[in-house]
Parts: sequence; C-alpha cells; structure tokens
Amino acid sequence: MSGTQPAPRSATLFVNLPVSDLTRSKAFFTALGFPFFGATDDMASVVISERTQVMLLAQPTFASYARAEVADPGKSTEVILVLGLDTPQEVDELADQALAAGATPVGEPLNDGMRYQRGFTDPDGHQWSALCLVPPAS
Repeated sequence: MSGTQPAPRSATLFVNLPVSDLTRSKAFFTALGFPFFGATDDMASVVISERTQVMLLAQPTFASYARAEVADPGKSTEVILVLGLDTPQEVDELADQALAAGATPVGEPLNDGMRYQRGFTDPDGHQWSALCLVPPAS
C-alpha cells in the first residue's frame, strides 16, 4: 500500500430525507435561512452549500426509492447531519434559529477547545448538529 492518497472526487452530495409534512419542513428550513433549488408537490431541495443539497421527500416518495423499511426518526437514529460553520457565533445563530422554528434541542452544547457544537432535531425528528472546528492555537 503506497503512502499517496488519490485526489478527492469532485461531486455534489444530495442527502435524501423523508418528511411527513413537506410544507412544514420547507417553512422550517426557510426559517433557518436556507434557499431552495426547485420543488414539486412531493419533494423540495434545500441548498446547504454550492455542492450539497438536502432533498426533502414526502414519505411515500422516499419509500418508493428505499431498499428497506423507512426508519422512524422518532424511534431510531439512522444518520446525524452536521453543518460545519466558520465560527461559534454562527453555530449559536443557526441552533437558535432552529429552536425558534420548532426544533428540539439534543444534548448540551459541546465546547472542548477543539470544537463547538450544538444539536437539535428538525420537526420530523431527524438529528442535526451545528459545528465549528476550532483551529489549534499557534
């Protein structure tokens, strides 16, 4: 095994999430300040960054793509979505916006000198975290 790593592949990431109420979910992400790239009656694409989008899919639509039973986010955790931000202030701003828009806090804020992180669940119960990695002191 050689010590060189291949160059990262250039790709856009689309995360697909089932939602029980698409209108409510769109309102939630709008309240967080995220724009949308298109929407239909059964799906909407939240633009997280230039190369990352979260596809909100009505549960029946999501189920039509899934290979197995769709997890109930209120009973199990399949994924934790983490939004990397530049400053602890941005972490607080996003987490506070999420709570004001109907999110539920998850755990206590984490500040261990290397990262600052706050967690919450969206109205469908999907777990999210806002995270700022603190650069090492020079």
